[in-house]
Amino acid sequence: MADWVLHVDMDQFIAAVEVLRRPELAGRPLIVGGRGDPTERAVVSTASYEARAFGIGSGMPLRIAARKAPDDAVFLPVDHPAYESASAEVMAALRAVPGVAVEVIGWDECFLGVTTDDPEEVARAAQTAVLEATGLHCSVGIGDNRVRAKIATEFGKPRGIFRLTAHNWFETMGARPTRDLWGVGPKVQKRLAAHGIRTVRELADADEAVLVDEFGPRMGVWYHGLGSGLGPSAVDPSPWVARSHSRETTYQQNLTAVEQVRDAVTELAAHAFDDCDAEGRAVVRVHLKVRYAPFETRTFGHKLDVPTTRRDDVIAAALALAATMDPQREVRLLGVRAEMTMPEGEGSTERTPVRGRI
Repeated sequence: MADWVLHVDMDQFIAAVEVLRRPELAGRPLIVGGRGDPTERAVVSTASYEARAFGIGSGMPLRIAARKAPDDAVFLPVDHPAYESASAEVMAALRAVPGVAVEVIGWDECFLGVTTDDPEEVARAAQTAVLEATGLHCSVGIGDNRVRAKIATEFGKPRGIFRLTAHNWFETMGARPTRDLWGVGPKVQKRLAAHGIRTVRELADADEAVLVDEFGPRMGVWYHGLGSGLGPSAVDPSPWVARSHSRETTYQQNLTAVEQVRDAVTELAAHAFDDCDAEGRAVVRVHLKVRYAPFETRTFGHKLDVPTTRRDDVIAAALALAATMDPQREVRLLGVRAEMTMPEGEGSTERTPVRGRI
């Protein structure tokens, strides 16, 4: 018997939920995003596998998706309540699997912790439980820690199971580009490449001191270990606690005046604060996201001198960040995120340094 981490990831979750509600859409290219109108400014929330075959993916502007999509493609609006309901059913089904601890990390994914001599059997039981309860399919990655389990899931998609451990890590991942590591985005990949580090194996063999110089003492050590698939293995079944609340808006017409930006930031910051205040938690940091026309995104952040429970403080911090924006550029999207103090005892479980709880 050994301790295992399983990562359960729903296959094309949002699209699959829509197909359950509209079976006639099965097999057609399906794009979900915004209000379902590809002439409006919004991005793709999810694309079915049939749509992905045409190069359409999450985060792509709907207008670009419409140009890539075939004539029989279907565009649908985002329906948050429907996805939240389906997610709750999925997680309830997984909690009923004997012997597992379930840590929810998103609408469509979670970690399972289990002690067993046959993790594949547990993975199959999880898939069956979800399918019977919801009619939805999932893929399962099996690992000896959270990082390897998370990465393993991609090899199992769709509807499959894959095991990735210390024993087959380099055989599976060694020759792959660093971008294939969970938590390594294009910017980090480029910074690694500047040091001659292009593959996972090269990252594992790199001089940790070089990485610390480049990324700092915390992230440098983390990225070095990531090359070998190192990471925490604890699965925490306690209810998820939000670290922050955010509000953002894509504007159908670009904001062109400083006054428009200030009014928009004020409104977004007030809503973000209210979401935090509803939880009775103070705000400790404020972030501003801006997308300039045509499609360049920047983010700014500011840690408050002291935690605050005053709306005006949060608005003032957001406006101070907005004052650093380029007043000559038109704005198509703004977002404000407010980070909160954590409840006592939360965060004691070992986490990775990237992407929150994961």
